[in-house]
Amino acid sequence: MTRLLYNLTNWLIKTLRTSAKSGKASAKGSREPERTRSAILRAAIQEFADEGVAGARTDAIARAAGVNKALLYYYFKDKEALHGAVLDQVFSGLAARVDEVLKQPLPPREKILAYAKAHFDYIAGSPIYPKLVQREMMRAGRGGSPHIRRLVDRYLRPVEEKLVAAIREGIERGEFRKVDPLHFILSMVAMNVFYFGSAPVIAMITGMDPLSPPLIAARRAAVIDLISAALFVKPQAAPNQGRRSK
Repeated sequence: MTRLLYNLTNWLIKTLRTSAKSGKASAKGSREPERTRSAILRAAIQEFADEGVAGARTDAIARAAGVNKALLYYYFKDKEALHGAVLDQVFSGLAARVDEVLKQPLPPREKILAYAKAHFDYIAGSPIYPKLVQREMMRAGRGGSPHIRRLVDRYLRPVEEKLVAAIREGIERGEFRKVDPLHFILSMVAMNVFYFGSAPVIAMITGMDPLSPPLIAARRAAVIDLISAALFVKPQAAPNQGRRSK
């Protein structure tokens, strides 16, 4: 009986160890496709930003991602599908970042400035994004983008609606100048997109690196200052303020 219990105990221990190892291997295996897909997307973002859809090469993307070309087509049907996935990643990341701000119960002034900072910081973290997005918008202008309608409906319009509501609220409260909300939003976005999209030319003009941390910080402060000056109504002085006491 003692011997039987001993053997049974050993068998149970071995079974549990084998099961634990199998579970770890399974968990690792389940994460592998996600890691591979992420590596492909990272490589594709750079290739599409540099070369556009027409010039991008799937073999270059596969090589940069460290996978074979057949595996790339396993995850994505073709180059256009991969490009669509890249755009979804870029736009969904931005939408999620700014939506966190726009959902907060902040006063209009704080909400608009928080949005401007979040938008700036997202692009500053990945300065190749503006080039990628501008390429797609140019392609959409020629009617050649199968993705732009989805991107607008899913990511851009919901953010625009929240921003318009915040600006209108600020105008109604007397905190904002009576601006056209749509045009003001376009101006805010353009200030950030132009700076990072034109970084190589800015470097030639100034002889400095516009993507260096000090210049990025200076640019961020300048954007916030300009938005504040262009949008906010200065508090009116009290009736007796500014008069000399007799």
